[in-house]
Amino acid sequence: VQLQASGGGLVQAGASLRLSCEVSGQSARQYSMGWFRQAPNKEREFVGAISMGGGSTYHGDSVKGRFIISKDNTNNRIYLQMNNVRPEDTAVYYCAAAQKYFHTNWIELWNEYEYWGQGTLVTVSS
Repeated sequence: VQLQASGGGLVQAGASLRLSCEVSGQSARQYSMGWFRQAPNKEREFVGAISMGGGSTYHGDSVKGRFIISKDNTNNRIYLQMNNVRPEDTAVYYCAAAQKYFHTNWIELWNEYEYWGQGTLVTVSS
């Protein structure tokens, strides 16, 4: 399976942005999927995850209430709706896929995901 993230760019604080991740090679329905981000000189951080069918989601504390992960299995895509962005949201955002059932005991762990996209840069100006 291949993942292609897109939608990043330069935005002002308080604005909204939507990232997209296209899944190819296999059906997105076979994978639990997540978004992670990595800022310069920082560890990779969990942003959000969604189950195979899209019915269950989980978001990291730093984005809870502002970002929303969603999934469109018909079009083999997941999305990250980013609202009220802040300068500290500046990072490269990666989508990832894991062929396992969604569970909170592993979804925040980046090394549990087998497939990764190339990343898309989001820069938030103050």
